[in-house]
Amino acid sequence: MAHLSIEYSAGLDARSDMQAVARAAHAAMLDAGIFPVAGIRIRLHRADFAIVADGLAENDFCAMTMSVGAGRNEAVLKTAGDRVFAAVQSALAGPLSTEHFALSLEIREIHARLTWKDTPIHKRLTKKD
Repeated sequence: MAHLSIEYSAGLDARSDMQAVARAAHAAMLDAGIFPVAGIRIRLHRADFAIVADGLAENDFCAMTMSVGAGRNEAVLKTAGDRVFAAVQSALAGPLSTEHFALSLEIREIHARLTWKDTPIHKRLTKKD
């Protein structure tokens, strides 16, 4: 399981292709080779109102939170996080070239006994009965 939630300020829509950002993150998650394809989810959440830093109208943000299932060591997750962050940095090179943008990624590990799932997608993608 790896779910990436991407929250971003509404002004970023005019400066970037956020669907391309999501696709870049998805490709990086696949390339990391540690997340089952059936468990990858990427969600975009636009914040229609946000006050960023000093409140200037041209300020934007993109805050990513990746939730992963337990069981991977920190070094492996760090490598995967580096890969995803670099892919998104590349996709958001325009906003990152200004002084009015903030990008972040946090990885959170979910305790196995405190998560519930019912996902037939796994069955289809792993060909299990």
